[in-house]
Amino acid sequence: MTIKFAAIGFDHGHIFGQTKCLLDAGAELVSYWDDDPGQIANFKRAFPQGRLVDSIDEILEDESIAIVTSASIPDERAPLGVRVMQHGKDYLSDKPAFASFEQLDEVKRVVAETGKKFLVMFSERLGNPATERAYELVAAGAIGEVVQTIGVGPHRLFGYEKRPRPEWTFHKVRYGGILNDIGSHQIDQFLTFAGVDSAEIATARTANVKFTQFPEFEDFGEMLLTSGDKSGFIRVDWYTPDGLPTWGDVRLTILGTNGYIEIRKNIDINGRPGDNHLFLADRSGIQYHDCRNHPLPFGPRLLHDIVTREETAITQEHTFTVSELALRAQAMANGR
Repeated sequence: MTIKFAAIGFDHGHIFGQTKCLLDAGAELVSYWDDDPGQIANFKRAFPQGRLVDSIDEILEDESIAIVTSASIPDERAPLGVRVMQHGKDYLSDKPAFASFEQLDEVKRVVAETGKKFLVMFSERLGNPATERAYELVAAGAIGEVVQTIGVGPHRLFGYEKRPRPEWTFHKVRYGGILNDIGSHQIDQFLTFAGVDSAEIATARTANVKFTQFPEFEDFGEMLLTSGDKSGFIRVDWYTPDGLPTWGDVRLTILGTNGYIEIRKNIDINGRPGDNHLFLADRSGIQYHDCRNHPLPFGPRLLHDIVTREETAITQEHTFTVSELALRAQAMANGR
């Protein structure tokens, strides 16, 4: 049976990765909707097999569609997901899926009421081959017991091609703050690699240092998570220098009792070409893994779960926990 899906809202470029993930897994793109002609044109060029519809309602009322994916403006993602689930469909959102605790509470209620899935594609893990390979190595005991993760998520404010960011980027009510937005990736990775279900926030801080012309914009954030004897330090920022040939030198370091792994997701500034670089140091020496072609299981597992109602791709509880921790860290940083 072929799973049919639709895409709604192209405000963030992650919609291309989400759509490709579903297509590569064997799903069929039936239809899509957005209200911006430029975004529609870009999406149509990338995915000509879909059909542009006149309204969101046309997608919601199409009983052949099993799941809807969206990368709309962050504060619109949860309300859309509620509508999708109330129309009998599962939902795959970009991160962050929530801009407030109130949105999170409402989605939890509707998930319980409908039995539908409201999932977030944390693409720094689920869409990154090197991170998937690291998870396999950690699960096999390559570095012993995980003690700490260090996740850094730098970004360039004006995009890799120096295009201006959309207006909503600069209004905190729309994206929820830097720790809620970018930091959710690193929270997801800490919980996953540490093998824990929850965490405490020891400290959280945000600042606006460089781009002070945007008073609601946070260009720096950091937090420390703890769970038992495990910890996760997270740093996110918008300071990627113009001379770096990528939007951000995103890294993840996983420290274990018998070694450590470092992932350079977008670039190896030591000179190796391409992305998805993994370095492993253990008792026997140092290894380098080129992970660019390592398979990603998230898409096939998600389609499996849509049919069986299992949770092999990502659990609903994990999705909610990551999102709640991100909101709590943001609230702590903002003094609430």
